[in-house]
Amino acid sequence: MVRLPGRSTARATPPAEDARARRAPGSTPAGNGARGGPGGAAPARTLRARAASLRSSLSAGSLAGQVFLLQVFIVLLLVVAAVVALVLQVRHDSTDESRNRSVAVAEAFANAPGTREALAAPDPTAVLQPRAEAARKATGVDFIVVMNTDGIRYTHPRPDRIGKKFVGDIAPALAGRPSTEEVDGTIGHLVQAVVPVEAPGGKVVGLVSAGITTDTVGGAADRQLPLVLLAAAAALALATSGTALVSRRLLRQTHGLGPHEMTRMYEHHDAVLHAVREGVIIISGEGRLLLANDEAQRLLDLPPDAEGRHARDLGLAPDTAELLASGRVATDEVHRVKDRLLAVNQRSTDVRGGPPGTVATVRDSTELRALSGRAEAARERLDMLYDAGVGIGTSLDVTRTAQELTDLAVPRFADFVTVDLFDSVLAGGTPEAVTPLRRVAFSGVRGDAPLYPLNQQIRYVDSAPQARTLRTGKPVLEAELAGAPGWKEQDLERSAQVMGYGIHSLITVPLRTGSLVLGVVSFWRAERPDPFDDDELALAEELVARAAVSIDNARRYTREHSMAVTLQRSLLPRRLPEQSALEIAYRYLPAQAGVGGDWFDVLPLSGARVALVVGDVVGHGLHAAATMGRLRTAVHNFSALDLPPEELLALLDELVGRIDQDEETEDGTAPVTGATCVYAVYDPVSRRCVIARAGHPPPAVVRPDGTVDFPDVPAGPPLGLGGLPFETAELELPEGSRLVLYTDGLVEDRERDIDEGLELLRRSLERAGRSPEDTCRAVLEARVPARQSDDVALIVARTRGLSADRVAEWGVPSDPASVGEVRAAVTRRLAGWGLDELAFTTELVLSELVTNAIRYGAEPIRVRMLFDRTLICEVHDGSSTSPHLRYAAMTDEGGRGLFLVSQLAERWGTRYTPDGKVIWAEQQLP
Repeated sequence: MVRLPGRSTARATPPAEDARARRAPGSTPAGNGARGGPGGAAPARTLRARAASLRSSLSAGSLAGQVFLLQVFIVLLLVVAAVVALVLQVRHDSTDESRNRSVAVAEAFANAPGTREALAAPDPTAVLQPRAEAARKATGVDFIVVMNTDGIRYTHPRPDRIGKKFVGDIAPALAGRPSTEEVDGTIGHLVQAVVPVEAPGGKVVGLVSAGITTDTVGGAADRQLPLVLLAAAAALALATSGTALVSRRLLRQTHGLGPHEMTRMYEHHDAVLHAVREGVIIISGEGRLLLANDEAQRLLDLPPDAEGRHARDLGLAPDTAELLASGRVATDEVHRVKDRLLAVNQRSTDVRGGPPGTVATVRDSTELRALSGRAEAARERLDMLYDAGVGIGTSLDVTRTAQELTDLAVPRFADFVTVDLFDSVLAGGTPEAVTPLRRVAFSGVRGDAPLYPLNQQIRYVDSAPQARTLRTGKPVLEAELAGAPGWKEQDLERSAQVMGYGIHSLITVPLRTGSLVLGVVSFWRAERPDPFDDDELALAEELVARAAVSIDNARRYTREHSMAVTLQRSLLPRRLPEQSALEIAYRYLPAQAGVGGDWFDVLPLSGARVALVVGDVVGHGLHAAATMGRLRTAVHNFSALDLPPEELLALLDELVGRIDQDEETEDGTAPVTGATCVYAVYDPVSRRCVIARAGHPPPAVVRPDGTVDFPDVPAGPPLGLGGLPFETAELELPEGSRLVLYTDGLVEDRERDIDEGLELLRRSLERAGRSPEDTCRAVLEARVPARQSDDVALIVARTRGLSADRVAEWGVPSDPASVGEVRAAVTRRLAGWGLDELAFTTELVLSELVTNAIRYGAEPIRVRMLFDRTLICEVHDGSSTSPHLRYAAMTDEGGRGLFLVSQLAERWGTRYTPDGKVIWAEQQLP
């Protein structure tokens, strides 16, 4: 509603509601207070307030007040008219009743028996007077007068009037006709009738007159008149109350406005309704059109006679007609009407007690929709570029990065997207134009598109858009493939299938970083009918440019990772050496994030012993791999010296410290090479294992009965810290035991600590099979995640023992004569082993070694032979002096013993023990 100047919005509140609003919180409604008590004043004040409010609202200045006064006046006029009509009707009825009664009484008396005879009697009065009075009283008339033809009265209620002339017109009666007339007599206004008394021949012989006053007849009506007036007053009060209620409702509807203001309001409403550039439609509760302004008729193209017709009969689109007829709430719901896009808003009109129905507004949003569509397209492109920056390049894998590009662009930008890269790019190399391309990524709204499949090598002809893109390094737009014959020459049959499939538009963009072109991206459109345009070409170029950076990063990483992996694989053992002491299985799993420094080795030692070593260099990358190679080489060299585990770790610790010093840069900083290591030596003869570790997780031992424990091996400091000694633990391992060495990547990661990892490792070892291979498989299946963050190196070694019948040992007195006895014992043992062919060389080797021990060593002296993969001869003495190989001159008498040993044996050497040394020599079995 238009609010007019000078009108307060308080008029919108009904008077009764105003009165209720002004009622005190503790007041009592009328009739509820105690009669005559203090609370009775509140209802009285409330009633007076309501009356005052009603009088104020119904003032003559408002339309409701004028209607109220007009209706009260009309009701009052009707009541007065009704009373007047009633009085007139009563008077008219009284006159008619008087006339009829007087005529009836007069005729009845004139025709009564004896009346005619009495007129002929000598004294008519004496006969007729009593009869007339009796008849008057019986009929209730005021008089019955009998007269002669001259009008002289024979009877009268007043005897003094007898004999006098009758007052009235008797001529009609003398002529034989009854007559009536109204006269004002001495008893008031009356109606009298005169009828003839006829003889048998029709001669008038006398006259009879009867009269009655109107007051006598109308007395009953007069008595009813107060009741009639009281009913009229009640009707007036009832009509006034009804009028007041109607006026009060009208007051609420008009908000107290006067006629002039109402006129101005509706003029404004009408002007606004038809002047606004927004259609307004009012629909009744039955779905019929009540009102449509000019703009609504124009936008909806309504017929001239639309008002009053049902919404479904207006010729609108089905969805629009259904919306208007349903009456449901709608907000900015877009409907197409011919070439327009209309935004429709619809609300109900009976929310606050209004009439049932709906009002709908219609706005032409065609241009706005076009503008918002362009803005929405720009926003979507920005969102796509943002998503490309976030979602492309989440990994350093070339193929996966390319697939992320295709997944992002489908279906937001294109219906099908393909990525073709040079083969050398997939391997991390520099792209070469002479090499073919390979399809590495494909995404589409459907999977049956007749495009080249994944992993297929492709060579594009010169006229193909992809070839032009690769040649020029610029994108190519083929808006209409049907009109671009160059691309069909690539494969005529496949091109026909592509066109038949519905693909009609193409954009090719080079994947380039700097001067390198890595491949080409193709965007295909099939589902959407509109072709690619220049704006979309720019978007595709920007999208591919962002993806090219990530793909190039993945290419560079692939190259560096391949180099590091190659270096690492070259530094790890390619195959395990042959030995009989342990049955070994191993696993090495590099980390997904990069090459690490985990390593392991199996080193055969003298005396059929085997050393197991597992190490872990801190960090990842080429530096860690190179450091791992240096440590592994050092362990090989140190193990050749047959050093005890604790001494070997001490030397490694010193080496790692020197590595840090050697790599110190000009600014005094250097990468810290920290490393951990565990070193174990197993002797199959004694079935004992000596273990030392430097900051490494403890080994696990699976006993032959399946129980698992983690031996208490002293935990030395990690390599490189220096200053602290390393300690060893000696374990007795029954034959068939499994020794498990591993790196921390197996038992520790970001989601669990090492204690939890060790417990889980225990469970997996308890459930594993008895062979080392089964054990490795069970451990990795249970512990290694799909994408581990650290390298994992694992060795499982099942122990074997060298049986006693393959070991021979003698004590040797410190006497040169005992050398012969030793040779004889050796010959007999070799014959028992079936090694007679080695008897000569073995006697010679042991003779030289025992002789040197007797001459240069100290007691006790022992000789031991081991029949393993080789024949091992050992001579132990109590001296720690190590013999040296020398080349004797032609004139020297001695110095040729160790030279002969080195020539006859496959290998030889010296190892130190806590109580001396052992000189050993190995010979190949025949």
